[in-house]
Amino acid sequence: QVQLVESGGGLAQAGGSLRLSCAASGSIFNINSMGWYRQAPGKQRELVAVLTNGGSTNCADSVKGRFTISRVNSKNTVYLQMNSLKPEDTAVYYCKAIIATSAAAPHITYQWWGQGTQVTVSS
Repeated sequence: QVQLVESGGGLAQAGGSLRLSCAASGSIFNINSMGWYRQAPGKQRELVAVLTNGGSTNCADSVKGRFTISRVNSKNTVYLQMNSLKPEDTAVYYCKAIIATSAAAPHITYQWWGQGTQVTVSS
């Protein structure tokens, strides 16, 4: 089993900043990728930013230039630095990781989600 624990959400004013953290623990052999998704009320969950093991980054156009994703491999932790926040960034932010849990089957990966953390940006 794998657990993803998120922290860092909260309330910010427009133009402000927040930093989200997501730490993975449990039966981890290798983390292929870690990233962030968000879901606003009445909307579908959408990609915010993902960072692969090889260092490739994929970010939504709506957050480019404002949000930065980073990862500390030794801590199995991914961060999302959110600057210049806008009211439309308000959502529940979820951490997602693609993880291989066994050295005996390193190419078999599973998808894990965190519990979500609320980010609210006031105008």
